[in-house]
Amino acid sequence: MNEYTPELYELVDSEGHKKNFELVDAVELDGEQYYAMIPAIEDDDYLNADCDLVILKSVYEDEEEVLASIDDEDEYDRVSAFFLERMEDAMAEMECED
Repeated sequence: MNEYTPELYELVDSEGHKKNFELVDAVELDGEQYYAMIPAIEDDDYLNADCDLVILKSVYEDEEEVLASIDDEDEYDRVSAFFLERMEDAMAEMECED
């Protein structure tokens, strides 16, 4: 049996609230690094968990890398479409393997 260990990140929102996220995918597009994450499942009620995809961009503040929201709507739409297409392709591959 394969054992899966998710890559988790603790993120802090603008109000200082901490929440764990699981890395789903990462990609470099047009010289920028982007990350697709979902909230980490932290209890046994995972079927009812909020699994909205969160897309963040790597930026540097004071020479330190931080993950930030994408404020430009066109950039966000382009990057989210890319991630969603990759996820759909991966799901289609998994269905073909069954």
